Amino acid sequence: MVWLRRIGFFLLLNFTVMMMVSLIVSLFGIGPTMSAQGLNYGSLIAVCLIWGMAGSFISLLISRPMAKWTMGVKLVDPQTSHQDQQILLQTVHRLARSAGIQKMPEVGIYESPEVNAFATGATKNRSLVAVSSGLLQRMDRPAVEGVLGHEISHIANGDMVTMTLLQGVVNAFVMALSRIIAFAIDNFLRSRDERGQGLGYFAQIILVMVLQTILFIPGSMVIAAFSRYREYRADEGGAKLAGRGQMIGALQSLQRVAAINADPSIETPPAYAAFKITKSGASKFTEWFSSHPPLDQRIARLQGR
Repeated sequence: MVWLRRIGFFLLLNFTVMMMVSLIVSLFGIGPTMSAQGLNYGSLIAVCLIWGMAGSFISLLISRPMAKWTMGVKLVDPQTSHQDQQILLQTVHRLARSAGIQKMPEVGIYESPEVNAFATGATKNRSLVAVSSGLLQRMDRPAVEGVLGHEISHIANGDMVTMTLLQGVVNAFVMALSRIIAFAIDNFLRSRDERGQGLGYFAQIILVMVLQTILFIPGSMVIAAFSRYREYRADEGGAKLAGRGQMIGALQSLQRVAAINADPSIETPPAYAAFKITKSGASKFTEWFSSHPPLDQRIARLQGR
């Protein structure tokens, strides 16, 4: 399921945290509970918003250490004598200063044949920019600078916090609506059962978990759509920081890599195949769940076409 992987690490981590929080809320009866007497909708929405935001912000707070751990990111030592690493560090810091970031991001490299980079962290001043070894090996210096400008723009725009707030709202909607639907189903079964037993407490909890999983799918589509919008913004920001030519060149380099790896005669390492870059040939269905727009559309926007 390649399209599911494209939803992104943060989205899946947040879903796991949200489900754990929701289970705790249900098992320990925190906040309004479902009963034959009805639901206090105002209280339900308030509690779901608090817990939904909690799950999202927990994901954000642990995103940087989790990214280091899961991706095997090794931080670049500011005192390193390795020339390429020193250039990488200096480029990130120069772009960060140009973007008005006060505390310099951590800079890391992770071993992977994929051509990729990402930025994460709880705030602008507690951020991480990581690049793959494949990107450093397969891209020239101007293209790498364009990629770094894009990632620094994400940090400067506060995209991580904005995405967290959106995720929190989606979490709250999913948690509240799943409980409202479960309550309606329980009431319907009570009305048809002479004993008026309905689902039962633990059956309601299971139903809520199932409904949350189902409702999270359209919710993730909303998040992915906003993510695509912020990718366009980060491209524009990267063009201002690193230069429009470098930003376009970086995207064109990614496009060439995508074309090479789309060739069935070329063996693609499994680690790379799971992270193939979205391209124009993707179906509409997979595009709905993609966190990044097709590369040709991103290039066309920067070229003013």
